[in-house]
Amino acid sequence: MASSRRSGLGRGLEALIPQGENAPKEFAMIPVGSIRPNPQQPRTTFDAEALAALAASIREVGILQPLVVRPDEDGDYVLVAGERRWRAARDVGLEVVPAVIRELEGDQSSLTQALIENLQREDLGPLEEAAAFQQLLEDFGLTHQEIGDRVGKSRSAVSNALRLLLLPAAIHGLLERGELSAGHARALLGLDDRSYAEHIGQRAADEGWSVRQVEEAVRARAQAGEQANADRPSLTEVRPVAIIELEHRLSDRLGTPVTIKYKNNKGRVTISFGSLEDLERIYRTFYS
Repeated sequence: MASSRRSGLGRGLEALIPQGENAPKEFAMIPVGSIRPNPQQPRTTFDAEALAALAASIREVGILQPLVVRPDEDGDYVLVAGERRWRAARDVGLEVVPAVIRELEGDQSSLTQALIENLQREDLGPLEEAAAFQQLLEDFGLTHQEIGDRVGKSRSAVSNALRLLLLPAAIHGLLERGELSAGHARALLGLDDRSYAEHIGQRAADEGWSVRQVEEAVRARAQAGEQANADRPSLTEVRPVAIIELEHRLSDRLGTPVTIKYKNNKGRVTISFGSLEDLERIYRTFYS
């Protein structure tokens, strides 16, 4: 299973892109060297750490969503959407990448609608679904709420699905091969230590842990950290129920862990993020 992923074509990719008379203009595997960035792309810098994480995920499970390109006058292609995936694929050393070829740069509504319609299929894996959400978010400018409205899911469900992409590549592999469920993976999101998350994920897969067992392992790790960190509340401290509820609501709203420390009518809110792109996503959540 893992070896088939190294081709760069995800298992669910062809399921997501409609076939037959509903297919896009052309779907093909295109040489990486035949694609060049769009000179009108407003983003000129890319977070190196986030690109490295994406490259590791592509190496493990392949490209789960196609690039969108248009032909240029020289017989090559110009990126319309997917520059991060293209850069990461180039870093990994892929020779070809999956792409949808469009004759015109504008009018992306038909492809957006095709992606949304196929997101409602029941045979997409959790990573494939999350990657499709990410494509609609990054490449086509939809918000979490807009995606949820169009695919019949709550905004928090979309946010939680997207959080799976923040996990280490090794866990992506376990999830994609069916060795871990989405529930296991979501539980591992509670760990800040990525190496320890990989360790727990592998143990869970090898030993057949339930989701509850993973949650207990994550909770035990968090409690150990609380005991070692004087800046965090002690285990005996009773936190107001209203504060805990606000933490949960903010975490759902932003799709990332949020911690609130409150004492003597003063407090601090900590919002976690995994990369500069993730921080930009959180910013757009506030101002979209």
